[in-house]
Amino acid sequence: MALLEVRDLDVRFALRQGEVRALRNINFTLDRGERLGLVGESGAGKSVAAFSLLNLIARPGYIAGGSIRFDGQELIGLGERQLRRIRGNRVSMIFQDPMMTLNPVLTIGEQMVECLKAHRRIASREARAIALHKLQQVQIPSPETRLDQYPHELSGGMRQRVIIAIALLLDPDIIIADEPTTALDVTIQAEIMTLLLELCEKHNVGLILITHDLGVVSQVTQRMLVMYAGRVIEAGPTREIINDPQHPYTQGLMNALPQMATPGSHLNQIRGSMPPLSQLPSGCAFHPRCDFLTRADGSERPACSRQVPDFVASGNCRVACHMVAEMLAQEAAATEEDRP
Repeated sequence: MALLEVRDLDVRFALRQGEVRALRNINFTLDRGERLGLVGESGAGKSVAAFSLLNLIARPGYIAGGSIRFDGQELIGLGERQLRRIRGNRVSMIFQDPMMTLNPVLTIGEQMVECLKAHRRIASREARAIALHKLQQVQIPSPETRLDQYPHELSGGMRQRVIIAIALLLDPDIIIADEPTTALDVTIQAEIMTLLLELCEKHNVGLILITHDLGVVSQVTQRMLVMYAGRVIEAGPTREIINDPQHPYTQGLMNALPQMATPGSHLNQIRGSMPPLSQLPSGCAFHPRCDFLTRADGSERPACSRQVPDFVASGNCRVACHMVAEMLAQEAAATEEDRP
């Protein structure tokens, strides 16, 4: 049985203009020690999916349907007291901006001790010793000194290491990392991701990494989900998707990487932008931006603008795309014709 199992997750926001579906039929699993990436542009639904796992969706948002099972226990509908035993304890979260996460008027040590005492009956001296050990694990220089410093006294890279140390305080089974390197320079980004990978492997901790950076995903995760407009559109082993992306949106994300452009030329980009959730186009939400809306012979694929695509199996991946389904059907028909 998977450590985390999400089935048909549906999240909505009740706005004055009407109800908006932020997530539609999200399905995935996570085993112990497995590393999963959630990829997509801003507004794809990555962070909403992560917040939903711990019931951190703020009003007017709410989970409208589906199932989230952690270690065999259903989390949807669970009371706040029961959720506290899991949230921050067995499942930890690393947020995007450490300065928004850390309390500016408390020292690092005070915040780490407070976190431990919130979940365990433990003496302050013992809690401080554990906090010191975790700071050493994340390779912070002079950890004894850092315990008595305030967040503003640390560099961005050090603050992010502190956040990782806090996430590891209670030896969680899963860490959810929401764009953990967004505000850091490239060198520090690499150090933080290497550290996070080493710690997860060493302690057999599951990792859900939320990012728009396919380079980071390819180096850290084993499986990935590509999200667009609140839906998963491609899912499978990371290496297989990176080497041979099937969905036109995934192909666009890959082509937009700087190394994919010819030196001296403009960077590749996906035309248009993510549609507002309140104004999603009919059919496949990506079709207004898709370069494969018409076939090579100039004829259109009417299903793209009329029908939401179902998932089809392509190798070890699942893809929600009418073009891919059409190509697979043609390949199957050609194989059938070639049989004696």
